[in-house]
Amino acid sequence: MTNIITALVRRQLRFPAHIWLVSFLLTIGLTSGWQRTSATTPQQLVQVGTPQNALANLKNLLTQVDAAASRGDVKGVLQFYSPNFTHGDGLNLQTLEKSLISLWQRYPKLQYTTKLLSSKSEGNGIIAETETNITGLPSGNANKLALNATIKSRQRIENGKIARQDILSERTLLTSGSKPPQIDFKLPQQVLVGQKYNFDAIVQEPLGDDFLLGTALEEPIKPDKFLNPTSVDLQLLTSGGLFKTGQAPSTPGSQWVSAVILRGNGMTMVTQRLQVVKK
Repeated sequence: MTNIITALVRRQLRFPAHIWLVSFLLTIGLTSGWQRTSATTPQQLVQVGTPQNALANLKNLLTQVDAAASRGDVKGVLQFYSPNFTHGDGLNLQTLEKSLISLWQRYPKLQYTTKLLSSKSEGNGIIAETETNITGLPSGNANKLALNATIKSRQRIENGKIARQDILSERTLLTSGSKPPQIDFKLPQQVLVGQKYNFDAIVQEPLGDDFLLGTALEEPIKPDKFLNPTSVDLQLLTSGGLFKTGQAPSTPGSQWVSAVILRGNGMTMVTQRLQVVKK
């Protein structure tokens, strides 16, 4: 009876801000198998000498950013960012600080694992591309919220500080409850302006007597979305998932495409970045 009541009642949820913050902040705690170095001030982390020195300085910088982020030290992280820091999603240093505080208050134990994909000198800086996997275990939060995400990003390092960051691709999985639905989420990474595209979120395991509630969201990525919650209405699903057709906007940019599916004893939300480009 509980499942029937749950399914028949239209359920409105307001997702907390940290769900959207994740897509920007996954690369804050950059981590890898690099050996930790002794404490160094940001001013010492400059690109000097040989290419080997530049690579060592880059690794040192990323290791120290990771250490500060892992202990939830907001000021410690911000010292490695340029005062004129810019982000491809329109964020700046002030927004970054607010976002970090909000995220780490709600989710104080995040684990980062990052690998350096490539690095090269460009003018007076270094361009580094990374892939970060992030996990947040459900222990320690009442609703058993767990996080698993992968993001690729590009950073420009100038004078030992991160001056620019762009997200190349991302996918975030959030689950809660004792048995969240297992979802196969299918969405292209990139589409042309104005192009129609399909995306599916298919529940993998048998439903049994459970009913499903769910919805799909398509949102442009804007700075205010990182701090403001998003309300959604969950509707009764008549099939084993979500099957939608979307249409890209007429201008290039990035969008979040999300699927939210709720069953009697768990909820799953998958969010992926969709790049909208010209020919």
